[in-house]
Amino acid sequence: MENAKVTEAQVLEFIAENPRWSLQENKLLREFVFTDFVTAFGFMTQAALIAERSNHHPDWSNVYKKVLVNLTTHEVNGISRKDFKLAKEMDKIADHIM
Repeated sequence: MENAKVTEAQVLEFIAENPRWSLQENKLLREFVFTDFVTAFGFMTQAALIAERSNHHPDWSNVYKKVLVNLTTHEVNGISRKDFKLAKEMDKIADHIM
């Protein structure tokens, strides 16, 4: 089930396979750094459309060319497969525009 809480071992396996992400305070964390503000905002726009379609919204912030993302699933009070999926989608977007 996509919305079920994953185990700590599953989170550590995800991070091992996706080393740009880290675990901090029971959330997946990644800082994306782009060339400029417009590119960072474009990334956020594309990611927002995916987040809205999946009804799974990130906790994020943007300062100039940096976007800090924290992913967690509030319904399970932790990390779920929805977070893994959104993280991978964000990576795809960033890899395409960086």
